[in-house]
Amino acid sequence: MNSAVNPSCLLYGPFDARFEDRPLPEINDPNDVIVKIAYTGVCGSDVHFWLHGGIRAFVSETHPLTMGHEASGVIHKVGSAVTSLAPGDKVAIEPGYPCRRCGPCKSGRYNLCPEMKFAAAPPKVHGTLTKYFLLPADFCYKIPDTLSLTEAVLIEPLAVAVHTVRLADIKPGHRVIVYGAGTVGLLCAAVAREFGASQVISVDILESKLSFARKFIGESIGRTAMPDRSLSAEDNANLLVQNLNLGEGANIAIDASGAEASMQAAIYVLRRGGTYVQAGMGKRKIEFPIAEMCEKEITAKGCFRYGPGDFDLAIHLATSKLRLSEFVTKIVPFEQAPEAWETTKRGEGIKTLIKGPE
Repeated sequence: MNSAVNPSCLLYGPFDARFEDRPLPEINDPNDVIVKIAYTGVCGSDVHFWLHGGIRAFVSETHPLTMGHEASGVIHKVGSAVTSLAPGDKVAIEPGYPCRRCGPCKSGRYNLCPEMKFAAAPPKVHGTLTKYFLLPADFCYKIPDTLSLTEAVLIEPLAVAVHTVRLADIKPGHRVIVYGAGTVGLLCAAVAREFGASQVISVDILESKLSFARKFIGESIGRTAMPDRSLSAEDNANLLVQNLNLGEGANIAIDASGAEASMQAAIYVLRRGGTYVQAGMGKRKIEFPIAEMCEKEITAKGCFRYGPGDFDLAIHLATSKLRLSEFVTKIVPFEQAPEAWETTKRGEGIKTLIKGPE
């Protein structure tokens, strides 16, 4: 594809990725920009698409889709009304933009916009695994010189973690448990620390993830735990509370795994009046300990992507508090994108990136 104008990686179905040349995007709205993609990150939803062709909506032979939504790049071209960015600026990309007119948008919750155009969302919104990507200028965030383009890819999952922790309303002194030590879970733990949590416990079934958590969060505040899969969710929660001397339980529990057993344990591990936030996407129907939640009067919240101010705070944390470079464990060439999805499927490393087309 050396002579391609806009080389792109499209998914036609499970295990069916094809590299094609798509048209160059054109600026029709004066507030839009075109970004030359530098890197695209891989997350769990990408793996799900690779394995199943979608989540709620699916790609098909007649409606293939360019993959990718965690991305960084360099401004290639700007619309006539854009004054905040210029060609050559390095940016982190917020990969979804709303209608700006509906009730959720006007109330400040644009992440819930029913007309959201989110990268790599079937049936027709193409993603960032391409050379040139078009989006509104205000959904591009100029990054400082101290932040690399590889680190800037992590701003998107970091914004998810910021949104999660803000929903959890973490206060100084809170004890926080995060189920799942993948990228989002690790970042939730780190942001919880920055919000003043006195103890942050990462729970996962992979020792490699927990080892990274201990180094990244710091052993003065961070703790780790591995559940015993032969025990029930309730017994695992009780064991964790006992082993870590949590007394009546945690103040905050966050599930970033999407695993049914983790969601259940998260409710059991909370003290009375605690708060539970669901950040990970899993099966649509699960068994949930609703009686436990009622009896403890637990506040339960769903978390969906990110909202106003989350990307700005994420960039601040990335440039002043967090070492995002430690997350990047593998970078694959654009032409080997499926290998990046397979790497993540196998649970290898922390964050795998796909380099943009040359």
